[in-house]
Amino acid sequence: GCLINRLGQSFLPRVSPFRASTVPQSLAQIYLHIVFSTKDRRPFLQDAVLRQKLYAYMSGIFKNLGSPALKIGGVEDHVHVLCRLTRTGSLADLVRDLKRDTSKWIKENGRGLEEFGWQLGYGAFSISPSHVDQLIQYIETQEEHHRTETFPEEFLRLLKKYGVEFDERYVWD
Repeated sequence: GCLINRLGQSFLPRVSPFRASTVPQSLAQIYLHIVFSTKDRRPFLQDAVLRQKLYAYMSGIFKNLGSPALKIGGVEDHVHVLCRLTRTGSLADLVRDLKRDTSKWIKENGRGLEEFGWQLGYGAFSISPSHVDQLIQYIETQEEHHRTETFPEEFLRLLKKYGVEFDERYVWD
């Protein structure tokens, strides 16, 4: 509406084009490649059917935490995830909740997996939107890829590729 200045004249206030919306928005599009292994890199996830069910379960967790997964895959001793990071939570909380919930699920649904556990740490790497399709292909071909490269070799290569400083004495738990 109109405002009245001290001289009694009415005028319309200037409206900033940046304040035209009545609902403020926080927008983000942050793609992450998250990688973590089973405890001591033990091949707990040998059953391909269990792995597929695990990935579906993980996908639901990511969705519920506001970080939808675009692709999840891996082999018997580790998992790769491509997701979009939530605007409201932290990466550490996301991975903690994911590992906690999936560890419980695996112990309940996998035969002979009462000792299952995930490694304490993880790797998380930011991904350009232009590399999303390439990463999806990489995750889809994990079985083939790991015929020639072990998980430790792959993980060290990823750390170097993304310029992550690390001390190898503390990479493996």
